[in-house]
Amino acid sequence: MKAPGSTRRDFLKTVGLGAGSIGVPGCHPMQLWTGSGRAKQRPNILFCIADDWSWPHASIAGDKVVKTPTFDRVAREGILFDNAFVTAPSCTPSRGSIVTGQWHWRLEEGGNLWSTLPSKFAVYPDLLEAAGYHVGYTRKGWGPGRNEPGGRTRNPAGPQFKDFVTFLEARPEGTPFCFWFGSQDPHRSYTWESGVQSGMNSDEVEVPACLPDSETVRKDICDYYWEVQRFDREVGELLTLLAERDALDDTMVVITGDNGLPFPRCKSNLYDLGTNVPLAVRWPAYVKAGRTVEDFISLQDLAPTFLEAAGLEPTAEMTGRSFLDILTSKKSGCVDRRRDHVLTGKERHAWVRKDGLGYPCRAIRTHEFLYIRNFKPQRWPAGHPVDGGEPYYSNRAYGDIDGAPSKTYMMEHRDDPDVKRLFELAFEKRPAEELYDLRQDPDQLNNVADRPEYVTVKNKLASTLMAELTDTKDPRVQGRGDVFDRYPYYGGRQPKKT
Repeated sequence: MKAPGSTRRDFLKTVGLGAGSIGVPGCHPMQLWTGSGRAKQRPNILFCIADDWSWPHASIAGDKVVKTPTFDRVAREGILFDNAFVTAPSCTPSRGSIVTGQWHWRLEEGGNLWSTLPSKFAVYPDLLEAAGYHVGYTRKGWGPGRNEPGGRTRNPAGPQFKDFVTFLEARPEGTPFCFWFGSQDPHRSYTWESGVQSGMNSDEVEVPACLPDSETVRKDICDYYWEVQRFDREVGELLTLLAERDALDDTMVVITGDNGLPFPRCKSNLYDLGTNVPLAVRWPAYVKAGRTVEDFISLQDLAPTFLEAAGLEPTAEMTGRSFLDILTSKKSGCVDRRRDHVLTGKERHAWVRKDGLGYPCRAIRTHEFLYIRNFKPQRWPAGHPVDGGEPYYSNRAYGDIDGAPSKTYMMEHRDDPDVKRLFELAFEKRPAEELYDLRQDPDQLNNVADRPEYVTVKNKLASTLMAELTDTKDPRVQGRGDVFDRYPYYGGRQPKKT
């Protein structure tokens, strides 16, 4: 990262951002893991990733309805991270960042949903395999997308296995493993009322402030919870298999999600319910149990962390920063003062605008503020609305929002007094700049970007965001951002005009 100027240093002190917060290619701050501090035995790595799971929807986080005993156990016996964020609130670019350890905007086509990940971008499963690890995945690895256009012969998550048992049986004796368990839960579609039929009380659901509080929405959330619980249960079965083989305590277990829950103003958005995901890590040999860490973790940090845990150096291209130092620390709360903010961003999610245009945006999130820069505010953030009773294109109206009872309810009740403003926030156009004061507005509903008392903070957050995007060679700030709109979309036949 380029040395910041004095103005930026002054700002960092003012709003609480550390000068070293951004990951630096080739910079490896963890020095305790070399020489005499090196692990005596390379750990196994079990990476469990849910599909569309938001923080704080876990029982250990205080949710009264959803039950996540496996996640809770891993958090209690390891570390719970309050501020883990994906780089993008969309499956493919988020998972691309995880496997490469880089910002998704650096991954060319891989920055979009339903794309490809060019083979020139190294991925941690390949690097671990070359170092002697037994690697593989089951169900959903990197994606959705296609491997062949990027020059790959297999999924970036590794070779595919039927299940974890088959993977373990194929493991050479004495060889460490790295396994990716990619559940499709809690991705839509859901079985209607599966949650309440399983015994959940919809009256106890804490409805996110961005959604209307109706029985339809409450039941829809219960259905989402039911699939979260299924993911949690299946991860528990994997831990049982490892315990039966006396391998659990030799394994670094990581549980997280790839983006937020599939509801309006959540998934595919840069608000917390789209980008803030659960993260817990258990590794008894080196991780002190019972800790909660408030440092910001970007999921691109996982790849360099896995490599350093295995005794390898992260590649020079990785912009993620290993948090092995946090794992091996005994501290809770704020451990590394440099990890005081995180960036997120999005390009094209689904093909829901004319000619496949995306909705490019970037954000910087601190403990006190969320600042969002919408580069094309003239576009519809959730996709085109209906026109004359029919969608502009064959995809459903507002197609960046997954089809769901909650979405339908909001569209049908868009003029109701209790729904109107929430509908506008989720479906209608947005200004070029958004700023949310999390101290007063933790739900991020009241944009204060135009208020005079926030001008200084807004400008300095914007300056820091743009500086870090420039440092990481984001095409969107280099005048080349429209390239993301021209990349192929492999999510089926591209829509035609009606």
